[in-house]
Amino acid sequence: MINMQIFWLAFIQGLTEFLPVSSSGHLILFSKFTGYADQGQMIDIALHIGSLVAVVLYFWKSIKAMLVELFKNKFLPKFANVDVRLAYYLLFATLPAVVIGGILSYFGMEWVRSAKLIGWMLIIYGVILWYADIKFKADKNLSDMKLTEALAIGFAQCLAFIPGTSRSGVTITVGRIMGFNRSEIAKFSMLLSIPSILAAGVLAAYVLLHGDEVAKLVMAYQAVIFSFVFSFMAIWLMMTWLRTKTFLPFVIYRIVLGCFLLANAYGLI
Repeated sequence: MINMQIFWLAFIQGLTEFLPVSSSGHLILFSKFTGYADQGQMIDIALHIGSLVAVVLYFWKSIKAMLVELFKNKFLPKFANVDVRLAYYLLFATLPAVVIGGILSYFGMEWVRSAKLIGWMLIIYGVILWYADIKFKADKNLSDMKLTEALAIGFAQCLAFIPGTSRSGVTITVGRIMGFNRSEIAKFSMLLSIPSILAAGVLAAYVLLHGDEVAKLVMAYQAVIFSFVFSFMAIWLMMTWLRTKTFLPFVIYRIVLGCFLLANAYGLI
């Protein structure tokens, strides 16, 4: 039987994971504004695994090219090769989030699951994304990326541990400031999600498979499947949109949602 809470969570996750609108923020808000209990971080991770499978399949051609070149070059960092260079840049850009994420997980992150904080982050980083998108050029491709730029995007990704910031939103923003075109930096942002989600997914799978919560295990399986379907649809729609359009609709959505959350949090509505 389909668990409707998981279905709607997967719908939200799939539509928001790769859009610059904060999927974690939406998942937290779902439990706050419905009658459902907070699904917890384990289900959150299962939902992200579904998104991981979707992004791997969508960009499989690029991922396969990187893997082939890495094996061919015996994993040596021969940066003259575009595919090898991109693979290592993604690896280097992931390291800051792994280190900082591990530290934050040790101390706990429950204090950031606040509707008020999410509202402010949605607005603030939405405005920054808008400014970056209209102010800076969009003439660079991923083949033009330098190691320092990849690392800067990697460190920026750490800001997304605060719900409402948006991992894709903040990495895309930094990429736009650097002059990368919209579809290229969106692709890099999505590829950058793979190592982080994979690491978290392996840990979550270990905990689930070695636990005795069968009901939660079934919910996790459903979360992965539904999240995959909705995530793949969202990736296709976003990449198609960015070939000719800007990030303005996402900025407007962030600001409107952020204003609603703040008005609700401060008792205005």
